[in-house]
Amino acid sequence: MESELGLIEQSFNSRYSLWVQEALSDLPDSFTITDPCLSGHPIVFASKGFLKMLGYSKSEVIGRNGRVFQGPGTCRRSVMEIREAIREERAIQINLLNYRKDGTPFWMLFHMCPVFNKEDGRVTHFVGVQIPISRKPRRKEVCSDSLVELGRVLSLESALDDADDRGLEIEESCEASDVEKTRAATAINNILSVLTHYSELTGRLVCGKRCSLSGVCLLSSSLNISLGRIKQSFVLTDPHLPDMPIVYASDAFFKLTGYARHEVLGRNCRFLRGVDTDSSMIYRIKESIQNEKACTVRILNYRKDKSSFWNLLHISPVRNASGKIAYFVGVQMEEGCKNQVGHGLSPEMRQLSTVGAVRIAVRSLSMGAGPSKS
Repeated sequence: MESELGLIEQSFNSRYSLWVQEALSDLPDSFTITDPCLSGHPIVFASKGFLKMLGYSKSEVIGRNGRVFQGPGTCRRSVMEIREAIREERAIQINLLNYRKDGTPFWMLFHMCPVFNKEDGRVTHFVGVQIPISRKPRRKEVCSDSLVELGRVLSLESALDDADDRGLEIEESCEASDVEKTRAATAINNILSVLTHYSELTGRLVCGKRCSLSGVCLLSSSLNISLGRIKQSFVLTDPHLPDMPIVYASDAFFKLTGYARHEVLGRNCRFLRGVDTDSSMIYRIKESIQNEKACTVRILNYRKDKSSFWNLLHISPVRNASGKIAYFVGVQMEEGCKNQVGHGLSPEMRQLSTVGAVRIAVRSLSMGAGPSKS
């Protein structure tokens, strides 16, 4: 648990200055900030307004997923719409029935938007603002002389209000007013302003709109999370873009080569070559890509510090759910290195296992996302 809390703390401190949490706490709005790059997409910040509205303490909220505030009356379709917005990395504004700590339900306007890394366009966090909706029950139209019917309608409305207070499930949804929608949008803008300002102090800029590297097709957060679970050194390249750039590289790849993420993404893999790299191996790689076939070569590559290493490189096409090639994966394995993940498996089996894991991640996402690029 301590290690998880450490990651959550790092999620904020590494991106913004140490004063950001104090500045966010001064905002009067009810909101949370979550990190889609951490396992379980946990809450990494909760405002005082949010904690007061739901009746939780900070320790009961940080590290948990927002689904814990849902209950039996929460609309499943609305939840799926929120999940879809997260997967597509876009903003959403939706009416939602949530539950306080004491079990009482309340209608709120949920406005969520992504926060982007200004350098590479990746999503770093999601901001979710919660605005309580003022419940205004609709009155049935009755004849002026039907006092009995009017009394029955008023009694029904009173019963509905009482049911809300007792936490019973209410089928009728509440609609947010234009004032509440404007209030939510204003809160989002205020939060983004704070995050932008304090990211400038660390030099790791964020923004509310995606600013991507030229020519790089960014992967979704869902695919990034799935690929991030794979411990082997590998890169993913996009054959549909000019010069077939790297669109994903694992942490193990950065450790093996000494390069940073911003020095790798958007570049062709040729930067790993050097003066003594065998041109015949390069030809074999190009030929396998042209023929859309897998291949394994032993090639001399170079790290950022110019030191060389023998790379047991396996390259394979990765197809989407419709069977079309979406990417090529290149799995690197340093010859003679004993500190590699594999649990006693041969290099060939470790490479094939990595390729299999990448294929599952890509196909799973494309099946949920609809048509993929061809």
